[in-house]
Formats: sequence, structure tokens, C-alpha cells
Amino acid sequence: MVTPCLRKWLLCCVNSTYRPRLVDGVLERRLRHHPAILLVGPRATGKTTTAARLARSVIRLDERGQATALDADPDAVLRGLDEPILIDEWQIVPDVLSAVKRAVDTDPRPGRFILTGSVRGDVDSPTWPGTGRLLRIAMYGMTVGEIHGRIPRVTVLDRLADSGIEPLVSPKHDELDLRDYAELAASGGFPQPVLRLPLTERAPWLESYVDQLLTRDLADLGSHRDPQLLRRYLECYALNTAGSTEHRAIYESAGVSKNTGDAYERLLRNLLVVEAQPAWWTNRVKRLVRSPKRYLVDSSLALAVLRVDLNGLMRDGGLLGRMIDTFVVAQLRAELASCESRPRLFHMRQEKGQREADVIVEYGGGRIIAFEIKASSAPKRDDARHLLWLRDEMGERFLGGAVLHTGSRAFMLDNRIAALPISTLWA
Repeated sequence: MVTPCLRKWLLCCVNSTYRPRLVDGVLERRLRHHPAILLVGPRATGKTTTAARLARSVIRLDERGQATALDADPDAVLRGLDEPILIDEWQIVPDVLSAVKRAVDTDPRPGRFILTGSVRGDVDSPTWPGTGRLLRIAMYGMTVGEIHGRIPRVTVLDRLADSGIEPLVSPKHDELDLRDYAELAASGGFPQPVLRLPLTERAPWLESYVDQLLTRDLADLGSHRDPQLLRRYLECYALNTAGSTEHRAIYESAGVSKNTGDAYERLLRNLLVVEAQPAWWTNRVKRLVRSPKRYLVDSSLALAVLRVDLNGLMRDGGLLGRMIDTFVVAQLRAELASCESRPRLFHMRQEKGQREADVIVEYGGGRIIAFEIKASSAPKRDDARHLLWLRDEMGERFLGGAVLHTGSRAFMLDNRIAALPISTLWA
């Protein structure tokens, strides 16, 4: 249990170094109206630091003594603590969920519990104890805006829902080039390396993260998979990040069977380090493929898995394009929990690759924004040909489209179609 003295020290550290996050506002609002919040995301993305600012009691289950006490009698441990109570890494003692359920069923006052976790667990199961009691908020690595202290009053995705693409065509953008964006992708969004470590120490931190992911975190899930075989599979996955490659190609490249490959992908999804961006579907467009686009959730993590540094990335055009795509989608994904418009992210691809869009942002009523992501500084109208076609197919439901590029100029390419620097996402 965290003593009052230790808690005071923790909060002092948080307040003196805390960098505001996109989820701050939504977390505070939800806690005012709901009894229990579940803040979930990859390990080391800042969940505990963010949640501790709102907590009056902190239980850290990655500390053996606290985990043992809670495992012995969770109801007794929770009873009488000052609320809100932060329970960090709940998945280490899963029975704590049942104790929170009982507490909330008995007294459903808002603002009682904040749970954080870096393992997906059985969140989607209909028998999961948190159903109807815990409100889930997803938190990912830091965006460039968060790193530089630029927290917008309105997220980019909400602005697009309200006003379309034209208002984003502004002359004021960060003066960045392709190498700058590659460096941002290589730096990633994990707070510890990007905020507190020099460039020379970031790669060792990330490589250690991967090692722990494949050993300790697997053990936390009760898995006895071969770490070396899983590492090989993860390397093949990283090589295909931001791709709609069939899963068969990935697990065969790793030299594992279909069943093993499927099990590995489930494990990595449970550890919240890979995500599948679903294929977009509408009856207005024919011959759309249904296979997802697979991503590692952070471009720096993908490069650490592949042991590729910035100079190596700049020498490989194919990999560079995938990492820029992975980096851009990470910026968008981090906004989702904070958006009032409740958007969802998809990708679009027709059979044989006739037409495609890297990102489809879908809002209520089937309205969409579409993005193409290009590792190019001078996009032309032809680069937007798939967006132009999609605009004509979707009519008024098409709010706008943009070619996100690595140059510094923003300009209109056609009606509701713009060329925008990637930095628009945080400018």
C-alpha cells in the first residue's frame, strides 16, 4: 500500500514534471459522472502518471507486497481508502475487478476508482466483471503535440467533423523535411525516452522494452511461448507495419504454422502493442477488401524490433514509407478517446489495389474524411486521384480528403481535397 508520505512524494514528482495529455480532460469529466474508469494502453505510455494526478489513494500491483495483500482480501484492502482509488496494473490481481464490481454495485457514487492496465485481458468478454461498471478510456504514446506542450482546445478530428478540410489549409506550419519526420518516427511517443533520455540512450531503452515484452509480459499473461520464436514473428510483423498484407504471409515468413501465428497475434494484441485497423465498408463502393491493415502502435517500437536506426531508415525507401504511415496513424489514434465526434479509423482498399486510402475517418451518419500518406515533399493532383474518386462516389458524405506529406506547404488540390504537411496534425 502506498503510504500518505509516499503518495505525497509521487504527486510532487508528477506535478513537477507532468506534461499534459490529450486524455486529461476526458478522464476528469468521466470521473465526475461515473464510479469507475479503466485507463488502458501499452506499458510505459504514462497511464499511471496521468491517473495519479486525480487519485487520493494509490495501489501499485507491480509491487509484490501490495499485490499479495490485495490478492488475499481485496474487499478489505479497498474498504476505507480515500477515493478516488488508483489501482495500477489491475491484471496482475484479476480478482480486484470483482471487488470493484461489488463496491460499485453497493455504492455507485461517481469518482470512486481508476484502474490502469497494459494488458487487454477479457475486456470484450460479455462475462467480464467490468461490464456496465467500468468506463474504458484508451491511452497511447505521446503525440508530437503533447511532447511540445501543444494540447488543442479542439482535436483535429473534431475540427474536421465540424468544418471539413479547408480551414486546415493554413500558411503556418512547422518547417520540417523528410529527415525531420523520419526522426520523429524514430523517436516515437514513449514518455521516458522521448522526454528524459538523450538520443544515444533511446535505442537501448526501446530494445529493453522489447526484451521485457517478450519475457516478463508474456509471463504475466500466463503464456509459455518461445520468446525467440515470438521475436522472429514480431520482426516479420514490424516489417509489414502499415500494410494490408495477408496474415499468412507474415507467419510463413516467420516460419510458424497458422495456429501459432494466430496465437502470436492474439498475444501481441493483448499486450496492446499491435493493432489491426479494420477495412472500411459501404454499399456505395464495390469490391472492397475486408482484410485489416496491421500496425505496431509506435513507430519507434517497430524500428527497435528491427534494430534499424535513423540512418538505416533513410536508406530504405519502402521501410521509410511504412514508418511514416505508422507514425501518422499513431498521432490520429491518440486523439480518438478525446474526440466529441466519436470517430473511428479504417483503411480502404479495393480488390487488386485499384483504389485505396491509407486512412478513412468515419463519423456518425456515414460521413468520412480520407487521407493518403506520402513520404514526399511536393504532392501533385495525381497523388490525390483515389481521394477524388472517393469524393465523387460518396457525394455529400465526403467531408474532405488530404494528402499528408513531408513538405511544408499547405494548398488545395481540388474541391474538398488538400495537400497538408503532416505537422498539420499538431500545429
